[in-house]
Amino acid sequence: MYHKMSGESTDFTKTNSRKLAELFPEVVTEDGRIDFEQLRLLLGEAVEQGNERYFFSWNGKKEALLGAQKPSKGTLRPLPEKSKDFDTTQNLYIEGDNLEVLKLLQKSYNNKIKMIYIDPPYNTGKDFVYKDNFSKGVDNYLEQTGQVDAEGNRMTTNTESNGRFHSDWLNMIYPRLKLARNLLKEDGVIFISIDDHEQSNLIKVCDEIFGQHNFVANLVWANKEGGGSSDSRLFRIKHEYIVCYAKSIEQLDITGVAISNEDRYKQKDEHESVRGPYYLQKLGMGSIQYSSSLDYAIEAPDGTSIYPADNNNGKKACWRWSEAKFKWGVENDFVVIQKDSKGIWTVYTKQYLKMDNDGNPITRTQRPLGIIEEYSSTQASKFLDSIGMGNVFDYSKPVRLIEYLIDRVVTEENDIILDFFSGSATTAHAVMKRNAEDGKNRRFILVQLPEPIAQNTDGYSTICDIGEERIRRSGEKLKEAMQEQAMKAGLLNNEQLNPEKLDTGFKVLKLDKSNIREWNTDFEQLESELDLFEEVFVDGRSELDIVYEMILKNGLELTSPVSVFDVDGRNVYNVAQGRLFICLDDHIDRHIAEAIVEEHGKSKVGASAVIFKDAGFAGNDAEKLNCYEYLKDAGYPEDNLLSI
Repeated sequence: MYHKMSGESTDFTKTNSRKLAELFPEVVTEDGRIDFEQLRLLLGEAVEQGNERYFFSWNGKKEALLGAQKPSKGTLRPLPEKSKDFDTTQNLYIEGDNLEVLKLLQKSYNNKIKMIYIDPPYNTGKDFVYKDNFSKGVDNYLEQTGQVDAEGNRMTTNTESNGRFHSDWLNMIYPRLKLARNLLKEDGVIFISIDDHEQSNLIKVCDEIFGQHNFVANLVWANKEGGGSSDSRLFRIKHEYIVCYAKSIEQLDITGVAISNEDRYKQKDEHESVRGPYYLQKLGMGSIQYSSSLDYAIEAPDGTSIYPADNNNGKKACWRWSEAKFKWGVENDFVVIQKDSKGIWTVYTKQYLKMDNDGNPITRTQRPLGIIEEYSSTQASKFLDSIGMGNVFDYSKPVRLIEYLIDRVVTEENDIILDFFSGSATTAHAVMKRNAEDGKNRRFILVQLPEPIAQNTDGYSTICDIGEERIRRSGEKLKEAMQEQAMKAGLLNNEQLNPEKLDTGFKVLKLDKSNIREWNTDFEQLESELDLFEEVFVDGRSELDIVYEMILKNGLELTSPVSVFDVDGRNVYNVAQGRLFICLDDHIDRHIAEAIVEEHGKSKVGASAVIFKDAGFAGNDAEKLNCYEYLKDAGYPEDNLLSI
């Protein structure tokens, strides 16, 4: 019969146990537990013996790990009224505690995120760091966003006088990075901004979570202009760090930095506007293997013949180009013949910055440096001033810095960039700006705790309000710039410059308790207890709330299209063009099952699932079975027939 849906997210402990059982079925006991002694025997010498080994530990680490694995009893409720282009945008803005949100995203976005950038609290003793209560989950988040704990105590900053100053920060960042790693694609990468306060601890944590061999770089970002700050007692500090790790460094591809004005590209000719500047390289240069077809005479301006110069070791020399290629080079002004400093006629080729030696446009790149000097924090302040938000954020990152990081990662169409400490929403702005410039359609997911803010911030009540408004304003500013650029270039029909093609929308969702009533805190008993109650949903929840919870539970992306079709006055939701059908009506019968099969037949997707509200059958077990059998006969697997 129908499989019952619960209000829990993925249970990571059960998932990991299942993976172990698939690899080593002999370690599973009769009651489904793992026999670690048997596993130790199977692994043999691969198991670490004794206690003398290097590891990084701190007070609370075990609880933080268990907290990361504990399923969430929350959901993400859609907020169309706060969104922009709710039905069509491929971008997400999620209001909520990022630990709970990351748990909820596991099934839908596992192995789907190309790049993560986060700017977490630096633990300076002044920034806001809330403490997780892993046993309370979403309830803890609801307390945190009210700025009081269960006893009514005001929350404070994590001051250095706290005896567990570093441990508290590690307990905050560790479970979030554990969950974030699951979301990265195999060729994905994470960038983490940090300063001296926790940089060394962050690297140790990342070595454990991502693997030391997946360390990419500890980038130095020169964030301050002028003389720097007095953050250190002995030095004036002008930099922060951006720690970078790969999911799998063997699959990571980092894009080089374009060479724009390298010293050796100094010479210019009449082709500069197209080919750029150039430098000269000897045609006979290079230790290439001798070939008689590359050994020919070239006529000098005075009529004498020039031959490849033999090497000092006596080996015969030849040119780098064939005779036909040389003639092409002369005709297209890629060749220079002149006397060298010794008065000897020498043949050179022009190495242009913007064109290769076959006449093709090229962007010459070099490996990016580990020091980023171009983008100071002042740039961020200037932009926020330009959109009327300059007095809101003190430590916003510059858009160009995030753009620079995006450019280092080879991003394809529809790649997703995640920021779960999104603050002023700089990452969203950077993604939209890169899309506006190169015509790609990268997507963003932003997560931010809705921290209350001061009264004097232009009427905004939370950081989320500000972040969402920043996305709106920067998106409109980008579209205006695209329109102006297209008009100047006379390319109003150019699809890449079409502002209407740029997705500046974002779908807002907020973290809340599950829409499914929790009749007992033990979710193992939920299935039997739900049968005792007619109404399984929390009061005040809409059908759209429930639909989005089912989208998460079934591992579909939150930007999946949702449409509704009518069956005799009853709504049926079609998610992801036939991947999932949901009916929450109070009068479900075979006609609805028939309509679902017909609608699925119109779609191009293969596997599909159906979710019915159990109470919708009104106790008519015969009708319930009738629908079940009809859907099975239509090809629906039993595991894909679900009820709430």
